[in-house]
Amino acid sequence: MKLSRRDFHKLTGSVALGTGAYLLNDQAAGAVNQVEEGPDSSVEWVYSTCGYCSVGCGMFIGVKDGKAVAVKGKEDNPVNNGKLCPKGIYEHKIIHTEDRLTMPLLRDKKGGGFRGTSWYEAIPLFVSKIKQYKPEEIAVLCTGQLVTEEFYLLGKLVRTGIRTPHYDANTTLCMASAVVGYIQSFGSDGPPGCYEDFEHAEVIMSIGWNPSEQHPLIYHRLQRAMDSNHPKIIVVDPRKTQLGRVADLYLPISPATDVTLLNAMIRIIIEEGYVNEDFINEHTVGFSELKAHAEGCTPEAASQRTGVPKEDIIKAARLFGKAKTAVTCWCMGVNQSVEGTNIVKDINNLHLITGKIGKPGCAPFSITGQCNAMGSREYEGKAKGLPGYRSLVNPAHRREVAQFWGVDESVFPEKLGMSITEILAAARKGDIKMLWIIAHNVGLSGPNRQSVLEALKNVEFLVVQDVYHPTDTSIYADMVLPAAMWGEKTGTMTNSERRVNLAMAAVKPPGTAKTDFETFMDIAERLGLKALFPYKNPRDVFEEIRRIGKGRPCDYSEMDYDKILASGGIQWPATKDSPGGTQRLYTNGIFNTPDGRARLHPVEDLPLPEATDSAYPFILNTGRVIEHWHTGTKTRKVPELKALVPRAYVEINPIDAERLKIRFGDEIEVVSRRGRISTWARVTPSIMPGTVFIPFFDNQVPVNDITVDAVDQASKEPNFKQAAVNILPKGKGTV
Repeated sequence: MKLSRRDFHKLTGSVALGTGAYLLNDQAAGAVNQVEEGPDSSVEWVYSTCGYCSVGCGMFIGVKDGKAVAVKGKEDNPVNNGKLCPKGIYEHKIIHTEDRLTMPLLRDKKGGGFRGTSWYEAIPLFVSKIKQYKPEEIAVLCTGQLVTEEFYLLGKLVRTGIRTPHYDANTTLCMASAVVGYIQSFGSDGPPGCYEDFEHAEVIMSIGWNPSEQHPLIYHRLQRAMDSNHPKIIVVDPRKTQLGRVADLYLPISPATDVTLLNAMIRIIIEEGYVNEDFINEHTVGFSELKAHAEGCTPEAASQRTGVPKEDIIKAARLFGKAKTAVTCWCMGVNQSVEGTNIVKDINNLHLITGKIGKPGCAPFSITGQCNAMGSREYEGKAKGLPGYRSLVNPAHRREVAQFWGVDESVFPEKLGMSITEILAAARKGDIKMLWIIAHNVGLSGPNRQSVLEALKNVEFLVVQDVYHPTDTSIYADMVLPAAMWGEKTGTMTNSERRVNLAMAAVKPPGTAKTDFETFMDIAERLGLKALFPYKNPRDVFEEIRRIGKGRPCDYSEMDYDKILASGGIQWPATKDSPGGTQRLYTNGIFNTPDGRARLHPVEDLPLPEATDSAYPFILNTGRVIEHWHTGTKTRKVPELKALVPRAYVEINPIDAERLKIRFGDEIEVVSRRGRISTWARVTPSIMPGTVFIPFFDNQVPVNDITVDAVDQASKEPNFKQAAVNILPKGKGTV
């Protein structure tokens, strides 16, 4: 069997606990550093923060002759200590590419193609379309990739200018369940812990999170913790990832049975007396209901449903219960599920009943997806919100923001708008007539993708604002607006541990491309809102964010650009009592609820959104790989990364492969009730029998052609992780 370089490193363990050591080791880091130390002193190094995932790695962009030529990690950065993952090492190569947008484009209705135009034609046309349609006929879909200053501007523009209630971001596709779970348990969004907690934890439990691929530099922090304080590692996942291979206890759970497992653990912890009664009595509400519910959640029943041996469920509960400190981390394997919010609430239950929150080594810790999904959550104020973790339907919050902005409350929609999936469904029906999509490749990332493409085709006027063209989304646009990208603009981003850091402009955007800040300002002025948008630069916007967020949970009031730059990032809240930031939330046991107490929620498991049967006997799982980012819009342009993983694949267990007579490297088809895709088979024992895994970075293997569009009813987050599929030899007919 011929192994790729990537498979060889994984099988031999030389990935150094999954941090991508074949690119991250000292030799590789030294090679990057030599750019600065070599004879070419003409390279200028500009500080930035990585624009991929939510780890928030501090770095420098090397600039020569007006072009980005290298990057290197910042040695004393508190997040990554100078290290970068494969994506970060080559990040400069995503800037100067042949398909960068350099001018606005308009679709030629006669020929069907695009023609270049000027901003002087594009923006007036854009604004005329806003005025042509009713607010409820317009929708805005945003990203997790803008800087927070741009998110804030966009939110203000949508609320005061466009006035549509239908405003959401692709953070709903990855983090909405964590947000709603935090709010329902603690009264507010915001991860309570920090990366340093790994080094204080006696137990670290990972649920539906593959850090070696998704967040490599957090995994490096885990490795440091394993070397220093030797925590017990519990991994709950249907795939035996790199973390699962080094875990003390790996629980190969059947897909979508997480709540059953957690409920059984809660029962054992209560039954065997590992609860913190003082914390429960002083800081929570609902324990008697949770206890009564847990009585029916036996480890025997949980074992039958989850497939995890009863003894291992009991062992996991005892490890967690007996430990003085514990951190539970999760990511898309939890959030992207019809029961995502329920799982998050149950994780919170586990920490609350044992008092493992608000102190070193203790946190229910959601690991965010995109580089600034947190900034979007904090100050964009999309579908349900207003800036500063305020609610659109809270009269006091509406009044506060309206008074601060100097507008009448009536400009805000009275009802909550639609989420992404609802917006796209409305577009298919013709109810949404104008759609503005910003840095969001929903044409590849949306669930049940063919239905998404129908929506994009059906919209009367589609505007795509992005850095590249063509993309899987921009090809359907009526107008394409060129944007500056990471490395070409300045602003702040918030990482998974609530650390606000700076990304600085190192080079100029190509052609007439503008920063999103500039585009939003142009639109606001054309809408007659110049007085509401008096900003000259992103720093001015940040100063307003500091003021509007003062006293809110995500308080930035004691931050400024200079302090952030000097410290390598500041964790909110940053107040007069903690001007240097705050590592952990809820250290005093007071939560952001009316009575200051956290809520305990009895929750039930939900069935799979799509059951398997004889025609579709496998459960599909999807996710990321270390070399590529999300839909691969950026990373597929980097030759080194594309060479490592040029094409997506299907992971299948050897037992299933032998039964189907499939060998490693065979071309196969994966078929669901919605469509089919073709790629090659990667036979591996890492995946459970009866399940398959496909990464979603490859638009030639569009896995979302076969995913379901079911959603979590509380968070509206789509269920990307479970769909019923079949495996067929390539070219075979229908199932």
